[in-house]
Amino acid sequence: MARGKIVCFYGGKGGVGKTTTLLSLAGTLSKLNKKVLIVDLDLTNGAIAISLNREANKTIFNFVEDYINNKYNDLDKYITKYDENISFVASPKDPRYASRIDVKYIDILLEKSVYNYDVVLIDTPSILNEISVYSLDKSDVVYLLTTNDCVSLKNIKNLVNLFIENNLDKYKIILNNSFIPNKDYFSNYDIKNIIGHNIDYVISSSFHVNNLDELVVNGEIITYKYSKFKDEKIFKLIANEIIGGNKDE
Repeated sequence: MARGKIVCFYGGKGGVGKTTTLLSLAGTLSKLNKKVLIVDLDLTNGAIAISLNREANKTIFNFVEDYINNKYNDLDKYITKYDENISFVASPKDPRYASRIDVKYIDILLEKSVYNYDVVLIDTPSILNEISVYSLDKSDVVYLLTTNDCVSLKNIKNLVNLFIENNLDKYKIILNNSFIPNKDYFSNYDIKNIIGHNIDYVISSSFHVNNLDELVVNGEIITYKYSKFKDEKIFKLIANEIIGGNKDE
């Protein structure tokens, strides 16, 4: 298999819908028959296994420990399958193990994964620690999620400035209106002036799901559960941008 794409999702603060958006994109990629691996690098508060309602026998911590102790022999040992197309590497079950995970082993994990999957999706913590900075640097494309509120926008502005200072243009801005529906504090023109960048994608308030907790309990992905909804086109556009497909599909 050719080298896949590494895609990172980052939110300037918690509660912007980063994990839900990542999982929804995974569902869309799966429906395009792409093999997807989700790597949960929110090492102290990971939500992928919980959101997918799957028990992970091995986590990224086990991968690192086995690699350090020369016990590693097969990547599949640390991967939990969600279905035929979507799998994930879970964050540590004990958040105290996070400090024992060095980025050099994350690099090894990603390099071993990227030739076995079409897309590797990274879920990051909502702080700019060593893990998230590494993820932003390692990825082929970064999706920065923000909601329409001042704190979230200011945090994204700081990150956009960091990209600009380092002459990086591999990021896209997603405005997520679904987590605070019908609360448009700023116009898109205002947002552009605040963060210094255009909004590339907008997830509308119609994407808001009242029974989201029930979906999480059942481990269901929104783009699986609801085959037709207004924002399906947005996720298809993002998916085709990642895999290089026809943007008009």
